[in-house]
Amino acid sequence: MRKLLLSACLLLAIGFHVSAQKSPKKPLDHSVFDGWQSIAGQHISNDGKWIGYIIKPQQGDAELVIKTSKNTTLVKIPRADTVKITGDSKFAICLIRPLYQETRQAKIEKKKQSDFPKDTLGIITLGSSSITKVAAIRSFKIAENALVVAYLAAADTVKKPVTSDTSKKAITVTVAPPTHDGADLTIKKLNTGTQRAFKYVSEYQVSKNGKWVAFAVTAPAKQKEVTSGLYLFEVEKNTVKRLSTGRGNYHNISIDDAGRQIAFTAEKNPEKALVKPFKLYYYNTTKDSADVIASAGTAGIPNNWAVSGDGKVSFSKSGNNLFFGTAPIPKPADTTLVDFEVAKLDIWNYKDDYLQPQQLKNLQTELKRSYLAVIKPEESNTKTVQLGSKAIPEILIAENKDARYVLGVTDTGARVAAQWEGSTKQQAILIDTKSGNHRLVNASIGRYYISPHGNYVLWFDLKDQAWYCYTIATGQKINLSKATDTKMGDELNDVPGYASPYGLAGWTTGDKAVFIYDRYDIWRFDPATGDAFNFTKGLGRKNKFIIRYDQTDPEQKFIPVKEPMWLLTQNEETKQWGYFRKFPEANDQPEKIVMAPMSYDNLLKAKNVDAYIYTKASYKQSPDLYFSSDLKKEIKLSSINAQQSEYNWGTAELVRWTTPKGYQSKGILYKPEDFDPAKKYPMVVYFYEKLSDGLYNYIAPAPTPSRLPISFFVSNGYLVFAPDISYQTGHPGASAVEFINSGVESLKKNGWVDAAHIGIQGQSWGGYQVAYLITQTNMYAAAWAGAPVANMTSAYGGIRWESGLNRQFQYEKSQSRIGATLWEKPELYIENSPLFQLPKVKTPVMIMSNDADGAVPWYQGIEMFTALRRLGKPVWLLQYNGEAHNLVLRQNKKDITIREQQFFDHFLKGAPMPVWMDKGVPAVDKGKDWGLELEK
Repeated sequence: MRKLLLSACLLLAIGFHVSAQKSPKKPLDHSVFDGWQSIAGQHISNDGKWIGYIIKPQQGDAELVIKTSKNTTLVKIPRADTVKITGDSKFAICLIRPLYQETRQAKIEKKKQSDFPKDTLGIITLGSSSITKVAAIRSFKIAENALVVAYLAAADTVKKPVTSDTSKKAITVTVAPPTHDGADLTIKKLNTGTQRAFKYVSEYQVSKNGKWVAFAVTAPAKQKEVTSGLYLFEVEKNTVKRLSTGRGNYHNISIDDAGRQIAFTAEKNPEKALVKPFKLYYYNTTKDSADVIASAGTAGIPNNWAVSGDGKVSFSKSGNNLFFGTAPIPKPADTTLVDFEVAKLDIWNYKDDYLQPQQLKNLQTELKRSYLAVIKPEESNTKTVQLGSKAIPEILIAENKDARYVLGVTDTGARVAAQWEGSTKQQAILIDTKSGNHRLVNASIGRYYISPHGNYVLWFDLKDQAWYCYTIATGQKINLSKATDTKMGDELNDVPGYASPYGLAGWTTGDKAVFIYDRYDIWRFDPATGDAFNFTKGLGRKNKFIIRYDQTDPEQKFIPVKEPMWLLTQNEETKQWGYFRKFPEANDQPEKIVMAPMSYDNLLKAKNVDAYIYTKASYKQSPDLYFSSDLKKEIKLSSINAQQSEYNWGTAELVRWTTPKGYQSKGILYKPEDFDPAKKYPMVVYFYEKLSDGLYNYIAPAPTPSRLPISFFVSNGYLVFAPDISYQTGHPGASAVEFINSGVESLKKNGWVDAAHIGIQGQSWGGYQVAYLITQTNMYAAAWAGAPVANMTSAYGGIRWESGLNRQFQYEKSQSRIGATLWEKPELYIENSPLFQLPKVKTPVMIMSNDADGAVPWYQGIEMFTALRRLGKPVWLLQYNGEAHNLVLRQNKKDITIREQQFFDHFLKGAPMPVWMDKGVPAVDKGKDWGLELEK
């Protein structure tokens, strides 16, 4: 197939109409995709002096680049695609992947996973070119506040030490010895180079302060040198302590922040035991070994329940609380049953909380489900308090985990209605971590939060369209939105369901203030009193600026009051992006830092100084990495995709028009870089809800999962128009006609639009609109509908197999926007179903409908295809085997991108028809002939 795809690429590159290009720059072709690059995994050191980032091609070998903040390159490491910088800014640790071609060859040869090429660990000394490499590594972890790294060797490796000198850089390579049940764990002090290795390690954890490394050993049963168990290595003293002995499964190793307590779960049951309950073990520095502090039968744990091996174990910030999971002890399998004599069926019951498909989809999750419990391990007469239960499965814990109460959230008893409502009424229940007592806070449709210090419960009530705050200490409930006199739900909501809130920016330390968004601005609330303050001083609404807090530390838990808040801002009218800045407790106007016809992303701050890195891009400019101390003066660190200058790229501009009913709308018009207003251009219209906010987004040339690859088509001489659409409940099809067609008619007034050669393309909801539009107008010369719904009456009761949910809610409350049941308003389902109007279609149409689609039923595409086929209309259907709603496999993405170009080139440019469209590809030739050749 690869040869055929390359042949097709050549045909497209040198074929029809390419010769007509007058620009010295060439159009993009399908061979460019793999090498197109992006920036990923960027890090800045705590002192702001070092920046590491990965340059990743779409397919192939990545490269790690480490630079100074002055843009001096320290080192480039081929194939490295993961990097971390130590807290003292002295070392960088990375994983170096095998050559892409070596891994590809191993797949071709169908090697065992153990025989695949292995990753290599790289340790870079910042400030020098020294690199130490350790081959055949599975994973690594570094201490947050110390120069300690631990790394686990890949299994089944061979001992083969190698030392070499490459490019005048000292490189040490050590290949780990072979392992069996576990692998070799090496613990290394980076400042001294001293290290210690341990055999047969299956799991490990490094304390934040680097003082301890805890690890589980699972040694082969017959060897006598190493004993299975849980061990503790004290790094500074270079000593090892065995905390627990016995062969078994050790999971969920947790070390508290202070590095003085350890907890883990383990089961040491006989190997042939049908049921293997776990126990919770605990150790601190006053003990000789770890003790069991919770297990089946422990007071506080429900009868016939035990500690879960799948539940996360974690200490609170102070270390006083230890959280862990419990679960019912599973029933043992009946070994007397013979598999081939047992009936296999699913039983659907109208009383079930969840439909069978949803239950089956979530089966593995449910089998591993655990319910939160807490214990205070250092208290005398400590007891387990069960917090979660089958009735209250979801427990929200305050960020520091030391709060007296946790918040239980449950929709028990209200789940059936989710089938048509899409959401359920939920109860918020405070649970006392000391007594286990419950207190009802509220019951409504909305999402609940517990504040970081556990003083408040916050939620947005979808029915009331208001934010509420509940003070845990007093039981006082306050309507926060009331003081703003501003709508806090989506002002542009155009679905039948409740308007969603704009969101929560975060809390300051001590729960003193909470920041909440409206459409444009940010509000600061005192949660105790409900006092409201427009933090952005109305700047957003006055200027139509959409202002949002951009967290510069991804691990930040609170909004720091002594640091400025960086406010990412988009001008709603021009779509430009920029930043304002303001301190959390200040009352002045936000300070404008930058506003430009660009998009900004991934703003990161050095921990100890005012030093920032971020990416900046536009449709014309690839997203490169920049360094700045204030976002005003900047240094460009990367220059990816230099090859773009060789190709005919494009421009993006905002267009506006008035619809027949008087609505004002926007859209993006993309033009080729060599656009000549004296010429006529074919145009493809691509749509999905509203896209104009992406005016300054960079669209990398890439094989498409099903959508229109905009930059590729623009480069190849097409105009691409992306109109925004607003909807009227009950009439989604007519709404598409109102906005899309009027936008196209507006553009057709320009002489450079070839009105006779306009195509439309949409995927999923966009695919439905394509199917509907061609029943209402003949203005389009070609149509491509990806995963369309053709018949709302048959799709209404179907299943979204990716989630197991029924589709009714989608039509009554959500995107499909009918707003009523099928039996209440059948005429609306028929009116909006393309199937009933297909005899009017004159537009050639391509359908993609995949047999593993988990969102839109596969049979929808089949209904459309078979109806059009019977009516004698030109129609094709692409069915990618085993693929979902959007294509996942890259080879399939490449294939559909070629076919999409061939389809539109034929109908919009007059190019020859490919064989697969003209004659088809018989099943007997499947996998041998793809029909991509163009007819002569």
